[in-house]
Amino acid sequence: MGIDWTNFTPWSSLAGGLLIGLATAAFVLLNGRIAGISGILGGLLRPVRGDAGWRVAFITGLIFSPFAYSLVAPLPAIHTDTGTAILILAGLLVGLGTRYGSGCTSGHGVCGISRLSPRSMVATASFMLAGFATVYVVRHLFH
Repeated sequence: MGIDWTNFTPWSSLAGGLLIGLATAAFVLLNGRIAGISGILGGLLRPVRGDAGWRVAFITGLIFSPFAYSLVAPLPAIHTDTGTAILILAGLLVGLGTRYGSGCTSGHGVCGISRLSPRSMVATASFMLAGFATVYVVRHLFH
């Protein structure tokens, strides 16, 4: 295994990580809520009076942020090695996993681990191991 030096971007990756950390810290400090995307989206599916506005604003920001980014820099090319059906199935499995795990990578992996939550540490380790196993099976056993 080697490093793909063409796509190795430590400075932009560091900047992205810092922005995610600052955004989630600001969100919890200013809003008193964890920036778990599945929980924010799930709250829109069963809305509580007076609670939908910030959720819609958050999701809208997620959807339109690539367009804002494209105003200052070109968007990277998107390339997948699979078809639409597999992508839809994978998305549904991730959604199912977030329901069973009571949260997603942003809620457990970013916010939960930073709060030293034992439940989030177990959840993050579980979905990372499941991801490693899935890649191994798909790349080495099905190929």
